[in-house]
Amino acid sequence: MRLLFSSLLLGVLSLAAAQPSFAQPGAPQPVLLISIDGLRPADVLDAQRRGLHLPNLHAFLKQGSYAHDVRGVLPTLTYPSHTTLITGVSPYVHGIGSNLTFDPTNQNQQGWDWYAADIRVPTLWDAAHAAGLTTANVHWPVSVGAQVDWNLPQIWRTGLPDDRKLVAALSTPGLLPSLEKDLGPYADGIDESLAGDQNRTKFAIHLLETRKPQFMTAYVTALDTEQHATGPDTPTSRKTLEGIDVLIGDLVAAAQRVHPNGVVAIVSDHGFAPVKQDINFYAPFIKAGLVTIKDGKITDWQAAVWNDGGSAAIVLKDPNNAEVKAKVAALLKQLQDDPQYHIDRVLDRDQLVAQGGTDKASWFVLMKIGYELGVTPDAPLPAPPHFLGMHGYDPATPEMRSTFLIEGPGIAVGKNLGSIDMRDIAPTLAQLMDARLPQAQGHALPVAISP
Repeated sequence: MRLLFSSLLLGVLSLAAAQPSFAQPGAPQPVLLISIDGLRPADVLDAQRRGLHLPNLHAFLKQGSYAHDVRGVLPTLTYPSHTTLITGVSPYVHGIGSNLTFDPTNQNQQGWDWYAADIRVPTLWDAAHAAGLTTANVHWPVSVGAQVDWNLPQIWRTGLPDDRKLVAALSTPGLLPSLEKDLGPYADGIDESLAGDQNRTKFAIHLLETRKPQFMTAYVTALDTEQHATGPDTPTSRKTLEGIDVLIGDLVAAAQRVHPNGVVAIVSDHGFAPVKQDINFYAPFIKAGLVTIKDGKITDWQAAVWNDGGSAAIVLKDPNNAEVKAKVAALLKQLQDDPQYHIDRVLDRDQLVAQGGTDKASWFVLMKIGYELGVTPDAPLPAPPHFLGMHGYDPATPEMRSTFLIEGPGIAVGKNLGSIDMRDIAPTLAQLMDARLPQAQGHALPVAISP
């Protein structure tokens, strides 16, 4: 049954009941936004041809609208991308420039950019609240402290049981203990296995059914984890995706029970590519005297490498130091010309800004597909890959394209939206909720049935 947003909508609700297959123009629709980390468009579009059993995801192609592919942001990493998905702007605007915080001397102990306070613009959660809608979240990146009525944010520190206490403390007060009374222990924050996704999906469904939020975000991560470990399209990655498809079916069914007039959108943050080799990008900066190492740790730096997997932001401690700037520019030119570093191209500051990358960097290095930045400064060149699958490469490449699927009353059926920009997704969902996201750099997609 449709939620009663206000007594003024009773007339509209009566009309909607007479035509249950269509949403009324201007009437808010509840939205469930589900992210499958690392889901490639072809995983769904070509599932049957490739022998993948994905009935719940494939149903979106017939029952709703979908993008052929989604061009993401720079870098094609989880946290910058998810913040774009929830704001409609690029990392240069929203401020989440990588997965980890910029921390060249590791004082933050590999801390990720968990905190919503670092997002510089309003989110879809904020927009929904401003429109008078209730909100919920399960495990969405950069959600600690977000303005969400029922929030189970993503955060971890050590992987020990204390992490669950940390999640409980940073969730909506009393929420996690109340859910655990019915469902048992919540997954550890660092658990990125299929079992972890199954656990959190159970909590998401219970939250949806008991609190009935009108805008809800949910995130599953096991596909990304498996593709890093074994590579994309491997037997174990395929099995993991088929397991996630079952969870999608459960979430969609719950959403339809709770909000028959609601919309479900499936998104992903980036694609994936197989990796052949690690590239030690730290050693040249150390050798050039731009980074100081003592006992294997960085103690000082003039120019730092901010590792983004298939790319790297180069950050100057003093961007106004002309001597250091010239030295770094010459080093990058030398590395780009050396075939053993497998650099696709180097963006200067103006090019970086034009592509919406982080405002902290002075250059941005894009690696060729198949090569990733290593994680230790003393690794040989070449070195075996520490991951067999990676992202973070140029968002223009086909391998990095991501996914958008949407279905529900009033959504066009079987409509291919073509190639879209990731920044288009948030304003599309805002429009369905009759909410405002004025800062969005994208535009609302034509997903609604034409009158």
